[in-house]
Amino acid sequence: MNIPQELRYTKDHEWVRVEGNEAIVGITDFAQSELGDIVFVDIATEGQDLAHEAVFGTVEAVKTVSDLFMPVSGTVLEVNPGLADDPAAVNSDPYGKGWMVRVKLSDPAEVEQLLTAEQYAAQIGA
Repeated sequence: MNIPQELRYTKDHEWVRVEGNEAIVGITDFAQSELGDIVFVDIATEGQDLAHEAVFGTVEAVKTVSDLFMPVSGTVLEVNPGLADDPAAVNSDPYGKGWMVRVKLSDPAEVEQLLTAEQYAAQIGA
């Protein structure tokens, strides 16, 4: 199971990479493996201010649809344009090409409340 040390994680299996006052958000390797083959990503929140834990979109796999939860409060600056044509990038490269949104952080201190890689690994039994 791939759990990059430099990222922060949520109990709902989202990851966050902080870059200055912005964050890149996606779902974890564990989450994509549990969902199975991802066939569609629906995120229509670009430009919106969202609170921590608000639903920012959905991901559809062959057998299920799951909500995506905002790990930090902020404004959605960009939705990954590559996911429209290649939603399977979430399966093949969840921490790279499979990222979901770029967010301007409202409260950077919220990141410190997220799980470390070690805490996330313990949560999923890795």
